[in-house]
Formats: sequence, structure tokens, C-alpha cells
Amino acid sequence: MGSNQLSGPKKTPKLFVFGDSYADTGNTKSDTEAWPVPYGITFPGKPSGRYCDGLIATDLLAKVLGAESPHLYRTHGKKKTLTKGMNFAFGASKVVDSSPHSPFPNITAQVNLLVDIVLAGRVEGDITPTDVSLISYAGGDYIYYIDENRPAAGMKALVEEVVDHLHVNMIVLSGLLFKKVAVTSLQPIGCLPSYTSASSFKSCNESQSALVELHNKLLRQVVAKLNEQSRVMKKGQHYFIIDIHHAFMTVLKNKGSKRFKTPMMKSCCEGFCGRSMDGEKLYTLCDDPKSFFFWDEVHPTQEGWRSIYSVLGNPLTESKTKP
Repeated sequence: MGSNQLSGPKKTPKLFVFGDSYADTGNTKSDTEAWPVPYGITFPGKPSGRYCDGLIATDLLAKVLGAESPHLYRTHGKKKTLTKGMNFAFGASKVVDSSPHSPFPNITAQVNLLVDIVLAGRVEGDITPTDVSLISYAGGDYIYYIDENRPAAGMKALVEEVVDHLHVNMIVLSGLLFKKVAVTSLQPIGCLPSYTSASSFKSCNESQSALVELHNKLLRQVVAKLNEQSRVMKKGQHYFIIDIHHAFMTVLKNKGSKRFKTPMMKSCCEGFCGRSMDGEKLYTLCDDPKSFFFWDEVHPTQEGWRSIYSVLGNPLTESKTKP
């Protein structure tokens, strides 16, 4: 890997992303959930592998940073081209291997994919001080645990294990000389349409609140510790939480400043979005995705993500490294 440039003309930052369906811009294969119509109906007008009707968090963060949307690992990983950053996120990925038959690399494996590229040498492009690494995590381990009706008493240990893995992955990324390492907070799982249908999409399911609160509390502690260690050791590295939990709740509580139809926790694409059986669609589609915050049972619409980033602004300012 080439040496980092610490002076000279300001470099355009590159974005390196690891995560799940909240960050995947097309790494999953074409026979998975995000590839059939009507996914991609808003952008680019056809399915692109984004779990949305259009642009998602990765695209919007890149824009905020002044970066290009990163290359997909699926198309550029073997080329070892880091000139525009790289997206290693795969939809449905988790942190802990709860499902032994998952076809997607978990987040730790994704981070190791970048390590392998760097260690293999002959890489086109460097990791520079302006570049950003992001771990985007939407709670796949917890959702799987809940849906499998696992005992509630085991949730605390799972949360601690997940956050420990995220902590280690952030340390590994800092070892690759990233000066900015970010991780998302956990969105309010109980406010997703898959958990609000029982209230006719009018209120969040509070049974998931404790795990979300614990996850975000432990994550804040980890990031504060990493920043303190960096300060004491004068490493010049900064660790950030992109607080999508706060942004989600701000939009939902403000009812999207009336930009979205109510109830806001109702999805545009209801049912088994994109799926059909014997020629019959197993879903219904709204007339205007822009008027809905949620696209399907789990994911925001493009307009939903835009509303989230209108709250976040630039989430990677130095003041936001503080708990």
C-alpha cells in the first residue's frame, strides 16, 4: 500500500462501507430480495440491488462527504481498485453467524475482505487521511433472534457480543490507517412496519426498546473509549457514531414535517415486496413512494433516507466524536 499524503491539495474523500441491507448498493446476487420489480422504481428506474425504491444511506452519505458512491465489491473486489472507495456491504448480513446457511459474508468477514486486498499488494489507490470507513448495522442478529422466538434472557449476552465484534472491527479499520472510522447507531427496531402492524402502524412496538437502548449505550461507550485512547496516544484518529436512531425518531415524532402520509410506519410496498406466485403479486404498491417514509417492512424509501440525512447533516464533524 502506498504512503499516505498528509499535505498538498485537498483530496476528495473515498468511502469504504461494511454492513447489511441499509448500506448495500448491489452486492447481492440478482436472485435475492432487492432485485425484482418494484425495487429501484424511483432510481435508477429498475432494480439495482438496493433495498429501496431508489437511493439509500450509502449514496447520501457519499454526497454529504463530497465523495463518489463507492465501487461494489462484487464488481471491483478482484480488480483491487480502491480509487473510488469500495462497498463491501451485503444485504441480510449479520455480525454474529446466527444462521449457518447465510450466503452472505458477515460484517467481520467483509472487513477482512479489505484487509486481504491491502495485504495482497499491487492495489490501485491508497487509503488516505481524508477517507472514511463506515460500519452500517441494522440489527440483523437481533431480528433473527426475535423471529426465531429465542429466550429473551439471552438477548443481553447477544447485544454484548455484537458490540464487541463491532469494537474489534473498528480497531481493525484503524489499523488500515483510516483516520475516520464511523459506525451507525441502531435504528428503533420496534418502529419498523414489520413490528407495528399490530397497532395498524400507529405506534412503535416497545418490546424491542430495551435491546436497542442497550446496544446504543454500549456502542457509545466503545466509541468514547476509542476516541480517548486515540487522544492520549496522539494517533489523530477519530471515531464517530452516525446516529440514525435519533434521526429516525426525529422524523417519526415530527411526522416528517407533513411530507409523509400517515400512519408513517406503514410501508409503500406492503406484503412480500417484489414477490409473485402463479402470476399473482404477493404485495401491493403505493401510488407515490415519495409520500411514504418506509419502502417495505424494514427499509426506508429514498425520500425516507433523505429525511434522515436532513436531520443528520454531516455526521462526521469532530464535535460528533464526543458522547
